[in-house]
Amino acid sequence: MLFNSVDFALFLPIVFGLYWSLRGRTRPQNALLLLASYVFYGWWDWRFLSLIVFSSAVDYGVGLRLAACEIESARRRWLGVSLTANLGLLAAFKYFGFFLENLQHALSALGIERDLRLDIVLPVGISFYTFQTLSYTIDIYRRRIEPTRDVVAFFTFVGFFPQLVAGPIERARDLLPQFERARTFSYERGVDGLRQILCGLFKKMVVADGREVPR
Repeated sequence: MLFNSVDFALFLPIVFGLYWSLRGRTRPQNALLLLASYVFYGWWDWRFLSLIVFSSAVDYGVGLRLAACEIESARRRWLGVSLTANLGLLAAFKYFGFFLENLQHALSALGIERDLRLDIVLPVGISFYTFQTLSYTIDIYRRRIEPTRDVVAFFTFVGFFPQLVAGPIERARDLLPQFERARTFSYERGVDGLRQILCGLFKKMVVADGREVPR
């Protein structure tokens, strides 16, 4: 789902209205945001939801183990689990095709003809949520933050749809606490948010997309 699409123009007001109808009920609000984020991400291809759920589950569990463990060697192993799982997925989808293509060129130079091409679709936003969830376990490993035990808040932090596919990558210590405390509606902030959305749409659709490419 693109931010400048008709689908999103219908999606956002519905989510916004439902979210604030749950006045001050933090956990139901987070559950709604999580559901909305997965609908947003799965709109393109629902099969890739398994990747973001997997990354979220791994780092939620690793975060708890890191906090419970005092033996440094064991803590390094748990961090290694997070790094291997997340960077392994990223490498498989983002760079595996690149490596196969270069291997095919190398074999051709040696007179060996092999078709090693694979049609691997790169999941949208995989770099953003991979490094966002990794930042959580790394900060816990460095003892900069404590892990959350609120699984809904954590999964929402990883999959939060406004910055899921376009960034920026948010540190857990900045964004995660916002999902764990009560929120109240502010008319002034709502108007300011709408102004920023409209300004961004204008820049995207008129300034960026409307600019002619020089020939």
